[in-house]
Amino acid sequence: MHRRTLLAGAATLPAAALAQPANARVLKFVPQANLTSLDPIWTTANVTRNHAWLVYDVLYGMDARFQPQPQMAAGHTMEDQGRVWTFTLRDGLRFHDGEPVRAGDCVASLRRWMKRNSNGQKMEPLVDELVALDDKRLRFRLKRPFPRLLESISNPSNPAAFIMPERIARTDPFQQIRETVGSGPFRFLPSEYNSGSFVAYERNPNYQPVGSGAVSLTAGPKLAHFDRIEWHIITDAATAAAALQAGEIDWYEQPPPEIQQLFRRNRQIVVEPIDTLPNPAILRFNHLHPPFNDKRMRQALLPAVDQTDYMTAIVGPDPAGFSSMGVFTPGTPLANDAGMGALLGPRSIDRSKALLKEAGYTNQPIRLIGPTDILAPAAMTQVAADMFRRLEVNLDFALTDWGTVVQRRANREPVDKGGWSVFLTAFSSFEFADPSSNFPLRGHGAGAWFGWPTVPRLEELRDAWFDAPNLEAQQRLAREIQLTALDELPYIPVGAYLSMTSLRRNLSGRVPGFALFWNLKRS
Repeated sequence: MHRRTLLAGAATLPAAALAQPANARVLKFVPQANLTSLDPIWTTANVTRNHAWLVYDVLYGMDARFQPQPQMAAGHTMEDQGRVWTFTLRDGLRFHDGEPVRAGDCVASLRRWMKRNSNGQKMEPLVDELVALDDKRLRFRLKRPFPRLLESISNPSNPAAFIMPERIARTDPFQQIRETVGSGPFRFLPSEYNSGSFVAYERNPNYQPVGSGAVSLTAGPKLAHFDRIEWHIITDAATAAAALQAGEIDWYEQPPPEIQQLFRRNRQIVVEPIDTLPNPAILRFNHLHPPFNDKRMRQALLPAVDQTDYMTAIVGPDPAGFSSMGVFTPGTPLANDAGMGALLGPRSIDRSKALLKEAGYTNQPIRLIGPTDILAPAAMTQVAADMFRRLEVNLDFALTDWGTVVQRRANREPVDKGGWSVFLTAFSSFEFADPSSNFPLRGHGAGAWFGWPTVPRLEELRDAWFDAPNLEAQQRLAREIQLTALDELPYIPVGAYLSMTSLRRNLSGRVPGFALFWNLKRS
């Protein structure tokens, strides 16, 4: 049944779905997908990131201008020409279990983060020493200066440098944590967590917001105006829409385009971009196994990929809602047109068929994995499935919920042993703003993000970008990076779109960027 048909018949929620309309001190939210992993270091899933920013805090936040600002840290000093950085914690910081936040917790958390984050992976080989000097101070001693250290630990790109208790942070970074304890503005309530149905958080009465600064992205004072945050996992768009219209929920993170149109006719609902910049979207290959371990096979798909098709499936036909893109977020300083003819030239399924044949494709199975319950990846996956069918390949189309996709994409086995060939996903704008946070752009093989491409030239150019003396030099390198990426194809960019969110009009103070819950209040 189509969503429009469901919407026509969905007047109210089932009696058991939600309680009566939200009380003034409780915020009820429908997230983009089910929360299946609680570990924001183990996974890059945005729904886990959103959960984590409720629970955890960071030494430095980043504002919307991509500038680091102190959070848990009172400040830092830099010595020995940038080789020694010493951070001092603010007074009064406590974890949700009542224990004080100590420098040793920060050291263990940063060590775990460095194993999984693209910025951290760049830093780690340069770290000669990372130690707690006492309970309030931690020190980096570097082998050589690393000017972007603050930008790295403050970048909200997945995974962010969240601070956890040392006993938890010592968990193998490639294994999931078993306990959710942070020091952030809200506490996770494990006794109420029901994956696929419900997640709850309560205000942390001991949280001490930073005392100054503008509220911007993850920087500035994080004020909790609600006593309780409830996530209601509602995968049916019509049911979620009816709940928002009835005032039974307050915020619907990612309504599909036809429901956005419905909401725009309701004076009690606001429909607005969740971020001022667009979300980049990609088609990701598995580089470990046939057929896409062969660059020629990856290149063969380029003429068949029409970015407009993918973006229209997410936001509808209005071109104001999406744009073409290369490997950097449109509207950011490194976005450029190098090599874009491969994506924007004439589109041709027949040309792709011929290139597949020339590359030696002989009906090997191609497993496309994707979700049914999260707007952008679900829509893009259906477009990709149609493209592969028109290419007449041996397609194995595997649809599940997004939580299962998140788990399954970590499988490094070949298709015949449960692995995958292709999936599609989207990212926040800041994650593709530059090479430091664009983790799908990495080319370091087994250590790379899911798909595990080996592209030494991308790594060389990325290293050069970190050492570039000014923006002009960075922009020159960004063009080379894009040319290399569109030749080697760690992924195919499929466009960038404005992600729209919907809230009851009596909510104010929402911080743009992604689903952030501090400073939000009811009028």
